[in-house]
Amino acid sequence: MDAFLLVGLGLLGMFVLIGLNVPIGVAMGVAGLVGFGLLAGVQPALALLATEPVASLASLDLLVIPLFLLMGNFASASGLSADIYAVAYSFIGHRRGGLALATILGSAGFGSICGSSLATTATMTRVALPEMMARNYRPSFAAGSIAAGGTLGLLIPPSVIMVIYAYLTEQFVISLFVAAVVPALLAVLLHIVAILVYVARNPDAAPAGPRLSGRERLRALGRAWGAIVLLGGIVGGIYGGVFTVNEAAAFGAAFAFLFTVARGKLTRQVLMDSLKDTAGNTAMMYVIVIGASIFSYFVSASRMSEELVSLLGDSNIAPIMVILALVVMYLILGAVFDSTAAMLITLPFTFPLVVQMGYDPVWWGIVMVMTVEIGMITPPIGMNVFILHSMAPQISLRSIFSGITAFLWADLLRLAVLIAVPALALSLPQWMGLPMGAR
Repeated sequence: MDAFLLVGLGLLGMFVLIGLNVPIGVAMGVAGLVGFGLLAGVQPALALLATEPVASLASLDLLVIPLFLLMGNFASASGLSADIYAVAYSFIGHRRGGLALATILGSAGFGSICGSSLATTATMTRVALPEMMARNYRPSFAAGSIAAGGTLGLLIPPSVIMVIYAYLTEQFVISLFVAAVVPALLAVLLHIVAILVYVARNPDAAPAGPRLSGRERLRALGRAWGAIVLLGGIVGGIYGGVFTVNEAAAFGAAFAFLFTVARGKLTRQVLMDSLKDTAGNTAMMYVIVIGASIFSYFVSASRMSEELVSLLGDSNIAPIMVILALVVMYLILGAVFDSTAAMLITLPFTFPLVVQMGYDPVWWGIVMVMTVEIGMITPPIGMNVFILHSMAPQISLRSIFSGITAFLWADLLRLAVLIAVPALALSLPQWMGLPMGAR
C-alpha cells in the first residue's frame, strides 16, 4: 500500500478514535499498532506492543516527569507562586500597568518551577486576578496578561514538554534547556513591551498602585527566599554541572516538600491531592508517550517521511515555506489540543521531515514548543483561555481574547525572529560546548 495512503488512514483512524473520546495516547497506539500490523504482520505488531511500553517505563530520561510535577504541586501548595508574584509587585506594582508586569514576571518565575502552562495560568489566576480587579484594571487586559503569561510555563526550563521531545527525538535535554534560555528571555521582554505599549494607549485600563517602601520590598524579597533557592538550585545545579537533570528534579521535589512542611502547609489533604495529581498526570503523559512511540515506529516503517522529502525536493518548494506551513499547523493544533498531545500527534512525520531538510533538531524543538505555546492563546479556542474562563466566568471569552491581542502580536513577532535568526536558540548551547543532534 502507498505510504501516504497508509499513514493518512492511520491518522484518520486516530482522529476518529479521539472524536469518540478515546484517550489520545490510546488512540495513537491503536492506530500505530494496526498500521504496523498491515506493514509487517500481526506477530511483529504484537511484539511492538510489548517492547515500546517497557522501553518508556524503563527510561531514566522520563523519570524527571513525575519529579518535576511533584515539585510543582508542592511549590503551589506552599505558596511559592504567591511569593514570586509579591516580589515582582513590590518593585514595579506602583507603575501604570505594574500589576500586569508583575504577573508576567511572576508567571515566568513560577513557570520555571512547575514547567506547565495550564498550571501557571491556573495559579496566577488565583493569585493575580483578584489583585488586578481590586485595583480597577480593565477585566479584558487583566485576564489577557494572565493567559499570555501562563504560556511561559512551556518554554522556560525545566520544561516537561522539552523532556518528552528530547526522549522521543534522542536529543540531549540540557541542550534544549540551554537553547530555550534566550527565546524565553525574549518572550518575557516582548510581553513587557506589549504591556507598556497597551497602557500608553489605554492609560485607564491599568491604574498605578501604591509605591511600597524599601523595607516592604526587602520583606517581600525575604519571604521569597524559598523560591529563589529552589530556582537557583535547579538552574545553577544543572548548568553548573553539579546535578544531572534527574538529580535536579529530585532536589526540587525534596526541597519543595520540606518547604511545604516548614511553612505548616502540609496537611493530609494537601499531601494526598499532590500525590494524586502527580500520579494522574504522570500516567497520562506516559500513556501518550507510549502511544506516540508506537505510532512513530509505524510512520518510520512506512518510509513516508523519506517519500515526502523526495516529493518536496521534486516540487522545488523552498524549505522555509514548509517550515511556515508547519508553524501554521501547530498554531491550530495548539489551540485545539493539550500542548503535549499537539506535539506528539505530529512528531513522527514532522521531525524526520525537518531534519532531512537540513534544520537543526534542537532549534526545531524550540520553535515547535514556542508555536504550540502560542496556540494555547490563539482564537477561537486556546486552552489557557478556557482554563482562565472556567476559574473566572464573570469575564467573557470575548473579553479575554480581546485582552490577549497585544500579547499575541508580540508572540508572533518573537516566533518570526527565531525562525529568521536560528542563532538565538543555537549560539548559547554551541558556545557552552553542549552536544547537538542525536545522541
